[in-house]
Order: sequence, then structure tokens, then C-alpha cells
Amino acid sequence: MAEALILVEASPGEVRTALLLNDVLTEAWVERPARPDGVGDLHRGRVLAISAAMSGAFVALARNETGFLPESAASAPRQPIKNAVQEGQVLGLRVTRAAQADKGPRLSALLKDAEAARIAAAPAGAPRLVARGPSAAERLAAQYPAAVVRVHGAALAARLRGVLGDRVAPLHGAVFDEVLEGEFASLAESSVPLPGGGVLHIQTTRALTALDVDSAGAGDGLARFNEAALPEIARQIRLRNLSGAILLDVAGLSPKRRQTLLEPLRAALRPDALARLVGLTGLGLFEMVRDRIHPPLAEALHSPLAEGLAALRQAARDAAARPAVRLMLQARPEVISALRDLPSALAEFTALAGHALELQSVAQGRPQIREVPRD
Repeated sequence: MAEALILVEASPGEVRTALLLNDVLTEAWVERPARPDGVGDLHRGRVLAISAAMSGAFVALARNETGFLPESAASAPRQPIKNAVQEGQVLGLRVTRAAQADKGPRLSALLKDAEAARIAAAPAGAPRLVARGPSAAERLAAQYPAAVVRVHGAALAARLRGVLGDRVAPLHGAVFDEVLEGEFASLAESSVPLPGGGVLHIQTTRALTALDVDSAGAGDGLARFNEAALPEIARQIRLRNLSGAILLDVAGLSPKRRQTLLEPLRAALRPDALARLVGLTGLGLFEMVRDRIHPPLAEALHSPLAEGLAALRQAARDAAARPAVRLMLQARPEVISALRDLPSALAEFTALAGHALELQSVAQGRPQIREVPRD
């Protein structure tokens, strides 16, 4: 069995969590505690409308959110949705899939006894958020019960210790070293180096994710090159939390020779419980599907807020190294606006640094941390 280690790095407004299996980064999570994705949340919701055509029901949740309860998750044994629930009915629910694109969260009314009891014990009224779901660190700790959980961030370490006990090892310094920081940064890129000198290109659309392998001149060794690349391709799918339909085009093989890669690809995907190989399409593309639960990592890494929080993380490090210096963040207006819309992150910086971070809009360029000029 692989040796597992869970590393959790807290910074203002953000928590990054890494799962290392035998020292290899295998899962990467970026969470904003003030804006959780909602998976695992417990709700008391009210049925708004039943849709027989969609085999489910729309349910009002807290904060003016609407979720979807599929027929298959409405009752056990399964009944037609119109027999399982009624409009206006109040239900205890768990979020099983985060809101994605234009679709609200997916729900289940099939609860564990402890979940049902917790919802029943909550104050009356619906819709109501009863409890938040587990964080990435908690989910990984449940999957890997022997793993140590190393945490940077005193408040976060104390909270996790209350849940996970002595498995949590608080650290005063950063738990992400330079190598791990570089690996997290590379996950924002759409191209990935492959063994043998090739490159994997990743393109996500609303309908599917396309993966294209560039051999970069592997020549006569294309079959060996493609097979050697499969474990890294499977790792990147899991690392980036790619989901839904996934199509892979390997480099330069005939359809017959591509057939020989089916079993190696299936083996490479096997450690990922969410992924499965469907087969080879008529065009010679490998068709995979991966369950949609949490949003893909790219959603957390490509936004003005992501830029702002990365700058805030660096500012917190600078403040710790130079506690007597007041700092300013210079960034584009959309980055400054995104941070101001997340005041809890700025408040966390103030608590860590002992002073508020000054924010200054500039027309263009990457965010920069500057010293505040003395009067």
C-alpha cells in the first residue's frame, strides 16, 4: 500500500491541500473557506417543483439557492419522483455535487442515521443550512486513515485537531516546499511535460475535456512513448479534478495499435475511484468519464481572485519576514475588486501582519507587493 502524507497550507482567504502517495503529488485542492463548494453540506430544503421529464425535483435551499434532487436519490426503494416527494414538502438533504456552470447543486435525501439526526436536531425552519461538509483535508484523512496530516496555520490546525485528533501535526513554518509550490503553480498551465520529452495539452470546454499528446519527435518509439505517458496522463486527470467526458488523442498510432493501449490506460486509471475507461471511439480517441463532484481545479486557479489571493499569500510571507514594514499590494482593478469582495481574506492578513494591507489599482501588469513609503 502506498505511503500517504497530507499537507495543508493555510493563507489569507485560502487553504491548499496536497495528498502525496510515496512522495508523489496525487491530489491537489484549493479551497476558499468563505466560499465553500458545498459538497457534503446538510440542508433542510423545501420542494419547489417536481419535474417528471427530468426525473427529479427542484428544491429551495438556504441563501436563495436552488438544488436538484434526482429520482434515484429521493427515496429507497426507488419510486417515481411524483410518489417520492410532494411540492412544498420539507426534506433533510445532503449535497452530493457542487453547483457547476449554470446548474445548481445535486442533492440526496438518502441520509445516514447521524446526518438525519443532526438535521432533525437543528432549529426549525426551511430552507436552512444545517452543517457544512468536510474539507479536503478531512475527506483525504478519511480515505487514508494512516496518513499524518501536517498543517500550517494555527487556527486551522486547532480545528482539524478537534476532528482528526493526534494525526494532525501543526507546523510553524510552511509545509509546502519549493518543489511542491512549483507543482501547484504548474497546475494552472494547460500544457504538461511527459516522460520521454513529449507534452500533454489540456483543453476544457463546456461539453468535455480534450487531451492531446504531442510526441515532440519520439520517432519509431511512438508505441513505447505513448504507453509510458499513460500514468502521468492519469495522474494529471486526478490532480486537476477533470470530470465528465474526457477524450484522449495519443500521438501518431494507427487505430489497431491504439487498441494495445486500452489495458495499460485502464490500469493507469484504476487508483482513481472516480474515473473509468469507456473505450476507443471510431476516430481512435480514448473515451473516459470521471464523476463530477467538486469543481475542476482550473476554476479556482484562473480568476482575478486567484491572482489576488496568491499575492496575499506572498504578502503574508513578506510581513512575517519583515514585521516592522507596512506593505501595499498594487494590482489591476479587477484583482483589487475581487479581494475587496472577500473581506475575510483581508481581515486574516491584518490579523497575521498586525496592519492592514494597502490596496492600490494599477492599469496593467502582475500583482506586486511594495513597501508603503514613509512620510
